[in-house]
Formats: sequence, C-alpha cells, structure tokens
Amino acid sequence: MENPHNIAHHEPWNKGKIVGQKAPFKVKDIWALRVRLQMQGRVRELALFNLGIDSKLRGCDLVALKVRDVSHGDQIATRAIVMQHKTKRPVQFEITGVTRDALQIWIKQAGLNAEDFLFPSRLHHSPHLGTRQYARILGHWVDELGLDRSEYGTHSVRRTKATLIYRRTKNLRAVQLLLGHSKLESTVRYLGIEVDDALEISEQTEI
Repeated sequence: MENPHNIAHHEPWNKGKIVGQKAPFKVKDIWALRVRLQMQGRVRELALFNLGIDSKLRGCDLVALKVRDVSHGDQIATRAIVMQHKTKRPVQFEITGVTRDALQIWIKQAGLNAEDFLFPSRLHHSPHLGTRQYARILGHWVDELGLDRSEYGTHSVRRTKATLIYRRTKNLRAVQLLLGHSKLESTVRYLGIEVDDALEISEQTEI
C-alpha cells in the first residue's frame, strides 16, 4: 500500500480565491460610473457599459455585436435580438434612452458602418474587443468606483439589471427569458436566490 506521505500534496485551485457569483452593481454605482464616463468624454466605455447593463448579454456576446444588431439605418433600435454564442438560442433585449444616446454618439465618433463591429479592437490581431480586454476595462471601472475587484467581474454587468428586475417583481420567468436561460433552475442558481427569498415571497402570498 502506498505511503500517504509520499503522495504529492496538491492545493485546491481555488485556495485563497473568492469563488461564486460576482456581485451585481448597485443603482448608485451605475449612475456614478455613467456620470464619470460622460464627464471625462469616454464615449466608447459609456456605450459599452450602458449596453452591457441593458442587454444582459454574456461578455463574449456583448463584444461581438455589430452595428446592425442594434440599429435600423441611422437610428438605434429600441429592442434587439441576437443569437447567443454559448446556447445557440436567440435572446431579446431592450435598449433604453440613455443607451441609445451613448451608442449614437459612439457610432458617429468612431465612424462605424452597419457591418462593422460595435466595439472594434485596438489590437491588430483581433477584429473586435476581446473578452479579456473587456474584463480589464471593467476592472478599471470597479477601481474607480472604489469597489473590491475580487467581488466583481463581467458577469456583474450581466447580472445587474436581471437582479433588479427580480428584486422588484419576483418574476423569475421574466428574468429567465431576459437572460436566455433554457431552464428556470439555471436562473435560480444564477441569481443566487436563497431560502430567505423564497420564504419572503411565501409570506407575502395570502390564501
């Protein structure tokens, strides 16, 4: 029998790291960042952040959007539909007024056409902003807001509006559709709904 002392000790990959769902942004953080980006003329970042919040898309889908995905001719659409890379399922999302304004300014400033990627990469080997570049940009946003980088990631942007909608309506089915999940269980896990949430809903339901 092999001596247990001779077996190499492997530390778990996640030792010392915070694992689990990344925190969604709070409303006050959203507006604080919007004001900062606007005041500093960071047009591309404002468009990226606003569209990320509205679309609730995964980072890989957000960075791969083309101008035609969010516009009709010269006008930014109020709704859009895209095919998700991970699930190969279509998902729809709204484009609010503040996001339409930011996109309009960015597209004009960058001189983009309908077939161009909405967020072209500044690196020669990539046609559009990469997910790692997006993550780095988000890291700077988190720093500027004075938040802890370990608690936030690109999924924080995806989760933000979905979490707000759930908190305000408790409508899981609506959030499932907006996130493009095929199973309700996935939405429950993604939102991190706990027993307390379920009990709170139950308490508010009188029979």
